[in-house]
Amino acid sequence: MPAFERYLSVWVALAILAGLGLGQIAPGLVNYLASLEYGSVNFVVAVLIWFMVYPMMVAVDFSSIARIHERPKGLVITLTVNWLIKPFTMAALGLLFFELIFAPFIEPGTAGQYIAGMILLGAAPCTAMVFVWSTLTRGDPNYTLAQVSLNDAIMVFAYAPIVALLLGVTDITVPWETLVLSVGLYVVIPLAAGIVTRVMMTRRAANAAEAEAAVQAFTGRVKPLSVLGLLATVVLLFGFQGEVILTKPLVIVMIAIPLLIQSYGIFAVAYWAAKAWRVPHKVAAPCAMIGTSNFFELAVAVAIGLFGLNSIAALVTVVGVLVEVPVMLSLVWFANRTTHWFPEEESAIRAPRAKEQG
Repeated sequence: MPAFERYLSVWVALAILAGLGLGQIAPGLVNYLASLEYGSVNFVVAVLIWFMVYPMMVAVDFSSIARIHERPKGLVITLTVNWLIKPFTMAALGLLFFELIFAPFIEPGTAGQYIAGMILLGAAPCTAMVFVWSTLTRGDPNYTLAQVSLNDAIMVFAYAPIVALLLGVTDITVPWETLVLSVGLYVVIPLAAGIVTRVMMTRRAANAAEAEAAVQAFTGRVKPLSVLGLLATVVLLFGFQGEVILTKPLVIVMIAIPLLIQSYGIFAVAYWAAKAWRVPHKVAAPCAMIGTSNFFELAVAVAIGLFGLNSIAALVTVVGVLVEVPVMLSLVWFANRTTHWFPEEESAIRAPRAKEQG
């Protein structure tokens, strides 16, 4: 692993400090960049995410995606964790911390909004950043794309009912512009670019092995752009919210504690299930990452729509963004050091042995 990637956590810490400093030194610039958005989707961040996602999209092989159904274990774990566990554990943690543990430290009558913000995060599995975490853990790009796509399809139908059930609010309006725009920007556009790049590189190859070698060489060259995109995104995110972090540190800490417990707990459940079910690491790691990270653009948009731009619920969803990057990097570190826990391939999809003759 290159030294730059080996010390990624150090660079992220410096990027966080740079973001906070940028927010104080050049608030006008930060506010301008933050204003370049539509439907809670910031276009500057979207471009940076393209840099992060593009190398993995080049590696996507559609001929392999057609065989995803032969490896159902990762999909079963992802769907179970995302839709049957995660929203409800997030709601339970919200009740525990803001109705009981932190109740003496928050303004009376505001616990409901803290809980609402957590629920909005917990019911929205990740769409974009999971491609970055999958790349850093050497995940299977084909399987990661299939997992994200299936979650996005389910989110269209399940997000509003789950949020309505947990919040006790029946008039949840899904911000379709945020959902569609995010999927288009974070998945469709980089995927299209990746397909075009892959076709251009492989059409002159003499055989499949030569084509794959060309793809691997190319993604190795552009991978530093992915890491630089991640660091620039961290700078912007912390720059956008620097004022809130510096003026309300206790509130940020109170929100972060249950989010940290939720993130590490959900990862542990999914990762342990994958280990117990003997899912290969290149599927297990992205599988656990999807459940751990959140579709924060959707959560922020719904929080603003329900409670207002300056509401506590909206603040909770923003803190979710800030907590996520350091947490996910720590889980990437852990996943990369536990590859030996997993088989290389699922026994169910190994090529059958040829029958003995005679």
